[in-house]
Amino acid sequence: MTTTLDPAPAQPSQRTAPRQRAFGLVVAAASVPMFMATLDNLVMTNALPVLHRDLGASVEELQWFVNAYTLAFAGAILLASALGDRFGRRTVFAIGIAVFGIGSVLAALSTDPSQLIVARAVQGLGGAGIFPLSLALLSGGVAPERRPLAIGIWGGVSGLGVAVGPLVGGAIMEGWNWQAIFWLNVPIAILAIPFALWALRNDRGARVRLDLIGAVMIAPSVVLLVHAIVRGNDDGWGSFGVIAELVAGLVLLAGFVAWQARASAPLVPLRLFRDRSFTVTNIAGFGFSFGTFGAIFLLIQYMQVVQGASPWEAAVRTTPWTLAPMVIAPLAGLLAPRIGTRILMVVGLVMQATALIWLAAILDLDTPYAAMVAPFVIAGVGMGLVFAPSATALLATLGIVDHAKASGVNSTVREIGLALGTAVLTAIFLGAGGELVPDLYVEAARPAVFVGGIVLVISAIAALWLPAGRALESHARGRNTP
Repeated sequence: MTTTLDPAPAQPSQRTAPRQRAFGLVVAAASVPMFMATLDNLVMTNALPVLHRDLGASVEELQWFVNAYTLAFAGAILLASALGDRFGRRTVFAIGIAVFGIGSVLAALSTDPSQLIVARAVQGLGGAGIFPLSLALLSGGVAPERRPLAIGIWGGVSGLGVAVGPLVGGAIMEGWNWQAIFWLNVPIAILAIPFALWALRNDRGARVRLDLIGAVMIAPSVVLLVHAIVRGNDDGWGSFGVIAELVAGLVLLAGFVAWQARASAPLVPLRLFRDRSFTVTNIAGFGFSFGTFGAIFLLIQYMQVVQGASPWEAAVRTTPWTLAPMVIAPLAGLLAPRIGTRILMVVGLVMQATALIWLAAILDLDTPYAAMVAPFVIAGVGMGLVFAPSATALLATLGIVDHAKASGVNSTVREIGLALGTAVLTAIFLGAGGELVPDLYVEAARPAVFVGGIVLVISAIAALWLPAGRALESHARGRNTP
């Protein structure tokens, strides 16, 4: 049986909304900007060695090229979602695309590491307006009966960004220059903004005052927590700076929760967590990001350090894993209403866990690439089975009025899971004596990847508490029909 919530506030704009655009136009308008942002972030990872050479960036500055984006993104997600509810999701979505494009121009024109770090932070602010609102606009812009398919395609596009990001990065680095990875975004952003303004409705949430106190508390809380996580390995988890940031972040987070419980118009309505599907999906999503992306970081390096692959070759070798979600996610979206989101997510998480534990067992100095193909395929199918059903389960029992905030919470949880997973698995790797030489790398990577697999097992167990999901769409259809 599915859980129910207090009735969501009415949404007047829904009753007078113009006729919906064609299904494909809505899906494309909501998904393409997300693909741009996903692609760019992964392309950036492949560009780090070149940036080290061309800009003279230190190792610490290379980390900040990634961390500046992550911190700005994670700190601004919930505020962007709230602004979308207040001023129109399409409006804030388009502003997010524009800010991301401006950040891309600034990045391409950067001539020293400090300029690039600032530009990456600007991109992160733009990304915060793209990711959560993309899903909310998609969910509200298509008919309820076609929503699972739309979310499946959306998940496939996200998977495509994951898949081709390293490939595009490797190709650009070998045949062009690093500035091209940022110039590539500019024409996409220029075309995406008018397309989104034309194809998407400017849905809003409840017309309430913006929770500025909540925004002031949650943004630094998330930034402090994520920053402490990403610097923990370098500065030491017992260092004063890391501990101080963790404590300050947790105190602010506790204060934020207390404020949300009494605020008249909270940034994150705590009633959302009375919905079992919403809460369990976030728990499973955290574990999914923690185990999966922490392990991917180590496995890609394994191919380069141990197997001697170039960044381009390593990207090509991981395509059995990274391309699968592009195909599987839309299929999972179609199957979700028939067989349920719970079974798809549990199976997907179990497959992902099986693949990582398998890979941890076979990693060696002379492991042939052919031996890794089967677990790569299993991991890719598992990832595809999680992407779309988790997005459906997250929103299915919530009214459309809550979709932007719910998606914002989920994006924040996943971002913290990604940062924490990468940091913790890297800490395990370093604690086991890992270094960037073949024999020491292999011995230390095994336990780290194994831990990633165990976290995914725990996530699969947690996902068993999800509602079955077969009746969720009929429930949502009765409440969410525009």
